[in-house]
Amino acid sequence: MPLIRVTLLEGRSPQEVAALGAALTAAAHETLGTPAEAVRVIVEETPPDRWFVGGRSMAERRSTSS
Repeated sequence: MPLIRVTLLEGRSPQEVAALGAALTAAAHETLGTPAEAVRVIVEETPPDRWFVGGRSMAERRSTSS
């Protein structure tokens, strides 16, 4: 049973997250031959102030890029 974990920045719609889960399930099914019912997908969303790139949070990067 494949387990796929994805970490995203917060801010995507529930429909986008659901579409990602469906697409990842389909990809595992098609690539590995695993029954779709056996594929597990966990989507973790992280707030921008907890996601760092180059030592600066994404919240800070976003606020200074405007």
